[in-house]
Amino acid sequence: MNRKKLQKLTDNLTKNCKHFNKFEVNCLIKLFYNLVGDVPERPVAVIGLDRNAFRNILHVTFGMTDDMIMDRVFRGFDKDNDGCVNVSEWINGLSVFLRGSLEEKMKYCFEVFDLNGDGFISKEEMFHMLKNSLLKQPSEEDPDEGIKDLVEITLKKMDHDHDGKLSFADYEKAVREETLLLEAFGPCLPDPKSQMEFETQVFKDLTDFNDM
Repeated sequence: MNRKKLQKLTDNLTKNCKHFNKFEVNCLIKLFYNLVGDVPERPVAVIGLDRNAFRNILHVTFGMTDDMIMDRVFRGFDKDNDGCVNVSEWINGLSVFLRGSLEEKMKYCFEVFDLNGDGFISKEEMFHMLKNSLLKQPSEEDPDEGIKDLVEITLKKMDHDHDGKLSFADYEKAVREETLLLEAFGPCLPDPKSQMEFETQVFKDLTDFNDM
């Protein structure tokens, strides 16, 4: 991508971005095109990170290992559901993923955990996610029973209207009372260490930016 095009794209994406400045947006655009490979003959709409490439970034860069959660994070970024994350979805997704306010992160995590997108986290969804994210401990007992107990404990703590499932209002109230519950059903945000390493690595080519 030539410098003029890059500058125009940076300006456009910076306007709509709450948590990154122009320099940071520019760095993230460059990283994006390094990751997808800048193929000029393809229309811009087709250029993007597919599910596998995106999951690889989540795994290698942010240490994520849970397949179900990584798929849901991919869907959270891929707002138009076309099967790939384009440059605008990349910037806006990372804005919340790395630096979102508590409100933005609650909305994002809830969408990740609401597996069927019906606006609720059901007992079944909790069971699937907890079964997936908990380390398999070899024991005499039936592990599913332990997870069912955990689901009941979680519901007791978070289901404020006692309807047997979590609405966003239930989830928000619980998280505001205890922020550790933000990722109650699996790690879907970067830990502080990997976030810092990512930002330090990506946001460093100031000299290059100043030449624009």
